[in-house]
Amino acid sequence: MRYTKSKTAAGLLAIFFGGLGIHKFYLGRWGWGIIYLLFCWTYIPALIGLIEGIIYLVSNPHNFARKYEPGYR
Repeated sequence: MRYTKSKTAAGLLAIFFGGLGIHKFYLGRWGWGIIYLLFCWTYIPALIGLIEGIIYLVSNPHNFARKYEPGYR
């Protein structure tokens, strides 16, 4: 069964839980998610997560799927 990742869900996760890297885990970027967890005490991942969340929400659905969906053409 294949499911697609929602850019809205990724954006909201990044905005509200970006400091913990939850959006990175959701998108399958486990390495970055762990890095965000390691540095969450610095608040830098929270700021980056906020910016990434806005970028996810305003991005073109085709470009988002091409970047984060494996096998999407």
